[in-house]
Amino acid sequence: ATVPPPGAGGEAAPGHSSLFGYIEDLQELTIIERPVRRSLKTPEEIERLTVDEELSDIERAVYLLSSGQDIQGTSVVANLPVLMRQNPAETLRRVLPKIREVLHVAGVEMQLTAAVSFLTVLQEESVSIHTYSHSFLHIILQNLEHRDAGVSNAWLETLLAVIEALPKETVRHEILNPLVSKAQLSQTLQSRLVSCKIMGKVANKFEAHIVKREVLPLVKSLCQDVEYEVRACMCRQLEHVARGIGTELTKTVVLPELVELARDEGSSVRLAAFETLVNLLDMFDADDRSQTVLPLVKSFCEKSFKTDESILVSLSFHLGKLCNGLYGIFTPEQHLRFLEFYKKLSTLGLQQENGHNDNQLHLQTLEQEKKYISVRKNCAYNFPAMIVFVDPKNFHLELYSIFFCLCHDPEVPVRYTMAISFFEVAKLLNSDVYTIHKELVTLLQDESLEVLDALVGHLPEILELMTNRGENNGSESKLLSIPDLIPALTTAEQRAATSLKWRTHEKLLQKYACLPHIISSDQIYYRFLHRMLTIILTNNVLPVQKAAARTLCVYLRYNRKQEQRHEVIQKLIAQLGQGKSYWNRLRFLDTCEFIMELFSKSFFCKYFFLPVLELTHDPVANVRMKLCCLLPKVKSTLKIPTDKHLLQQLELCIRKLLCQEKDKDVLTIVKRTVLELDRMEISVDAFQKRFYENDLLDQEKERQEHLLLEMEQLEKEKQKNEGRSTNINDKMFEKKRKFVYLCTFLCMLYSSTKVVEKGLVRSQSFSTQVLHPKYSNIDKCPKYLYNLHCLPPSSLSKLPLCVSDDSFRTHAVGNSGSAAFPSSSSRNLFNSADQKSNGNKESQTRRMSM
Repeated sequence: ATVPPPGAGGEAAPGHSSLFGYIEDLQELTIIERPVRRSLKTPEEIERLTVDEELSDIERAVYLLSSGQDIQGTSVVANLPVLMRQNPAETLRRVLPKIREVLHVAGVEMQLTAAVSFLTVLQEESVSIHTYSHSFLHIILQNLEHRDAGVSNAWLETLLAVIEALPKETVRHEILNPLVSKAQLSQTLQSRLVSCKIMGKVANKFEAHIVKREVLPLVKSLCQDVEYEVRACMCRQLEHVARGIGTELTKTVVLPELVELARDEGSSVRLAAFETLVNLLDMFDADDRSQTVLPLVKSFCEKSFKTDESILVSLSFHLGKLCNGLYGIFTPEQHLRFLEFYKKLSTLGLQQENGHNDNQLHLQTLEQEKKYISVRKNCAYNFPAMIVFVDPKNFHLELYSIFFCLCHDPEVPVRYTMAISFFEVAKLLNSDVYTIHKELVTLLQDESLEVLDALVGHLPEILELMTNRGENNGSESKLLSIPDLIPALTTAEQRAATSLKWRTHEKLLQKYACLPHIISSDQIYYRFLHRMLTIILTNNVLPVQKAAARTLCVYLRYNRKQEQRHEVIQKLIAQLGQGKSYWNRLRFLDTCEFIMELFSKSFFCKYFFLPVLELTHDPVANVRMKLCCLLPKVKSTLKIPTDKHLLQQLELCIRKLLCQEKDKDVLTIVKRTVLELDRMEISVDAFQKRFYENDLLDQEKERQEHLLLEMEQLEKEKQKNEGRSTNINDKMFEKKRKFVYLCTFLCMLYSSTKVVEKGLVRSQSFSTQVLHPKYSNIDKCPKYLYNLHCLPPSSLSKLPLCVSDDSFRTHAVGNSGSAAFPSSSSRNLFNSADQKSNGNKESQTRRMSM
């Protein structure tokens, strides 16, 4: 039987079409290739493009500008800043005149390149400003009125930058005097537009009387030009002119011109006048604002909906600045009127749903919808300013409904802008920030990741404001806000994880490290900590894995239950350090770096030192290579003589690597690491001058771990004694627990203020007390601290320190970046809080011996 052709059966039709499609693609490629071959340079063309290699840079530049092609000349012009740095004298003498000749007939590309090169030479200050004005300024002025608008604007930007650096006399003779003729009606439109922009720059260069005599007549003439483009351009420059001449001349000269331009027949001119008025509000006195500016603004607002929607977008953008600038002259009725106008703009287009089915108005409706979206976006941008306008105390009554609408707006740009300004809103509301908690949850659950990304930028600050202000209003509001916040946070992370925007996911995980200061340790353990471990094990993006690893270490740092800590540590070692995938073992080493950064040295040595060394036998060279790079940091966690056995283990592993390593790359890194390890000095248990700051910081970390561990023990004691304790026992227990909290807070406050300072004052005795170094023991500290353990609970509760569980977690732990973890029994660097309060002679003797 013969095999049927591919197109014989109906089922083979797709294969047939794909085969012929492939052939057609090949034919298209051959067609495309033919012109490429034809466009190759002939030997004659290559010969003309060839330049003698023995020529110097200056000679080559002159040759290419004289007889080279356009692309070669453009290359020389682009290289002008380099030539000016290497040999400025010869460049000015030989190259620059050639560039001046070429620019007369040069194309657009060379003109744009020359404008950029001239500006670069100015910015790099390759020559003095006198030499620059003598050599380059005339070329800039000659090409300023190029027929191409893009080229003209490029040279204009260069000239405006040059004007700032030029001396006044040069500007006056070379620029201002010729400007009188360039601004006349007989000149071209392009020339008059250029003159307008130069006027705005020159006005800030001279004294007010010179501007009044020589510049203001030209300004008035250009404000009354017959072309609306010139009037609009000059109107936008009036702000710079006003800043240059001062308030008196602004009131008598500039303000009347703005009033006249605000009634111009051209909409672009009216828009320019309105924006300039808003920007100059700070230069007008109360009378000008109330008698001149306010009527104009009211007229703009009325016309924006009726006859002139062209200024609606600009009006909504400047409304916040306008309302606060005119705040002092508003009557209550006008205040309410502008507030209602803002509310109307904030919902513009949401109620108008008709017209979409009308085919004739479909295009018009689309343009109108874009305009309305821009208006609502600008209202979202101005929302913080409007809170200031109505006073934050009146937010719930006056603006909360608008805030709700903007956060639930159907368009992403509006919600994105609200997410960006959410932190500013939260700061302004202060103690009333709890009123916008629902909107925070809404934005966290937004379907657009752009909105989530904008909100996450200030998420730690927002959550801190909400929890802290919630405490001011009672703990109930804070606790009630947690249940809907946690699901929103977990939902946001899952949506970011399932998207392709890994940078948003990474940013989110980094910001979630703030949660130990916001919610309880148990909530973090059950809702977030295991999720971080899952991300490390399953995610394929390295930055996301590292962000999750660091956040997991932060959660572990603040975890307050020893059983949970041990469980997480065992999982890290088993699933990462001893995982089957080499990728997981690499992430284990990354996690160990974060452990060394966040925890005390004793904690790392107790739990992670030996598991890290076990990776010296890893079968994958990349793991051994990364481990070798990490070994110097690992060695820095050791203290002699306490960790002498660990040091021996480290040296044994190094010897095995030197003797048994077969991979050349790993062996090279091992040898380099050995040299670095040999140069390292190991700290000892006692303080040393060269390690004083690091040792003190590590001591504070370890002290905090112990004190928080004591808190856990106190909580367990309280749970055991709850059923059978008397009222007196409860008071004694509460007194002891509050004292431990206070000691922990003082410890963290000390570490956050003293340890970070560069110029630490060395204490007379390197004691381990929690208090200031100037006190050698607890007996010498102020009576206020010494008698704290004797105070009744009612007195302790009046101290400026929150001693409840949540308040300690939020405030005391927040500054120091530490938590409770057990330390090795061999490191007795400090005593418990009760032992310190006793101040016995044995502890004092131990301190003095150190």
